Amino acid sequence: MKKILVNGNVKGSILKTEMPINFLGTVDKKTGIISDKNHQLFEKSIKDSILLFPSGIGSSVGAYTIYSIKSNNSSPIAMICKKADLTVATGCALANIPLVIISDEEFSSLENGQKISIDTKSENVITKI
Repeated sequence: MKKILVNGNVKGSILKTEMPINFLGTVDKKTGIISDKNHQLFEKSIKDSILLFPSGIGSSVGAYTIYSIKSNNSSPIAMICKKADLTVATGCALANIPLVIISDEEFSSLENGQKISIDTKSENVITKI
């Protein structure tokens, strides 16, 4: 089961976390680096990655943070989640970052560092390269 919330066509490497992301409090808007010491991706950059995470958490202002990250050229090239929350969906729509919602099984089958392509107009949507 895949649900496309924001269309796009990209190729890249997965940056995966099992932890939800609070974009407002966790991601540096200028660099795209995770600044929360308690987060699994602490000190890692989301820039130019295909960010794979369970869901977003926190304030709706996080949507503007996603837009700011994109404006600063520090955003992921796409996002993949298990749960469509309003903050991530709105932020990706504003910033034109492809967003795909996948099942638990699909989430488990994708690995950190794995190269994939996302083509929301394709039947398969996500293809391992």
